[in-house]
Amino acid sequence: MHIESEDGMFQIVTVTQLRKQKGRYALYRDGEEEPVLSVHEDIMIKYRLLKGAWVKESDLPFIRAEDDRHRAYSLAVAYLGAKPRTRKEIERYLARKELEPEIIALTADRLEAERFVDDADYAVQFARQRARSQGKGRLRIKQELLQRGISRTQAADAVEALDPGAELEAAVKAASKKWPYVKGEFRERKMKLSQFLMRRGYTGETVRQAVQEVVRELDEPDDTDWLDN
Repeated sequence: MHIESEDGMFQIVTVTQLRKQKGRYALYRDGEEEPVLSVHEDIMIKYRLLKGAWVKESDLPFIRAEDDRHRAYSLAVAYLGAKPRTRKEIERYLARKELEPEIIALTADRLEAERFVDDADYAVQFARQRARSQGKGRLRIKQELLQRGISRTQAADAVEALDPGAELEAAVKAASKKWPYVKGEFRERKMKLSQFLMRRGYTGETVRQAVQEVVRELDEPDDTDWLDN
């Protein structure tokens, strides 16, 4: 049996550092094998949860909630350290850590307020990077943004900000590299090339222009009217 005073307080009799969780400590009260609390050292110091200290039983929910907020924020900042993330990616990550939805929402709000998370800016930078380094079209990029939790409005704004000229240039470059390896009759090859560009997410008009330019460079007859059908 643990010792508890009449006013609902108990004494911490043992403090043990958790080996597999850096900076976290398990706090025990007398007569119990399981810790009454497991908290980060920052929370332990803030509430002076040291060996021999007396703690109100009624304070436990508040201490646990603050520790959860601290843990969620620390996890999120570490997750952001690898690369920028969307709010939805942060929320999904914290949910996998089995944190409460309310704690997750509060953490995401804080990260947005501190500008660690900015979905609109993320969308613009993501779109530029995908278009420039991976040669993807705006339709594919928009789909990827939506999958990452970016709103439809922000995703649309991001792809609209892309330079159409640079996008066409990237499509022509991709088509030129692909063309020598496409098999079949001339018309069939052009159809396969167009389908290749469409899978990359380029619009119909960009695909048409890119195919026409590749054909023109090769000095071959153009019959891309099938794209109108």
